[in-house]
Amino acid sequence: MSSSLLNLIRSAPEAKAMIHSLRPRRGKPKVPELVSIDEEAPLDERLLQVCDGLIDILSTLFNVSGRELRSHSRCERPVARVRQIGMYVAHVTLALTMSEVGRAFGRDRSTVNHACHLIEDMREELEFDHIVQTIENIVKVAFMRDGTVR
Repeated sequence: MSSSLLNLIRSAPEAKAMIHSLRPRRGKPKVPELVSIDEEAPLDERLLQVCDGLIDILSTLFNVSGRELRSHSRCERPVARVRQIGMYVAHVTLALTMSEVGRAFGRDRSTVNHACHLIEDMREELEFDHIVQTIENIVKVAFMRDGTVR
């Protein structure tokens, strides 16, 4: 995906449409509703809403069950890797603390720390880095305004 295409995405509905177009076509795809962020809610609740929306985006992009990504139990490696990408993006792109990300993903802060180090190391591979960069761009458009989380 070219950077000029990502520059065209300016709102959550446009990000949703982009996600829908990236998803592989197997049968009739189910496009999840994007989580609306209650900007009047307390900060902790808004952060949970943002991470919930991030999980929905990851679920759609990687064709993984949102239920599996939200599960508190161990899961298969591909699902765990998608969750690790989500925790990394929430921490690095949205500037959430590791404790906040851990609460939102139902994990411990040390698990988030491990995921961030792992994904950062994996970004040395150009193709993987491009995937993570694309997710970061989508998340910025969907959840950030004026450089801060909505």
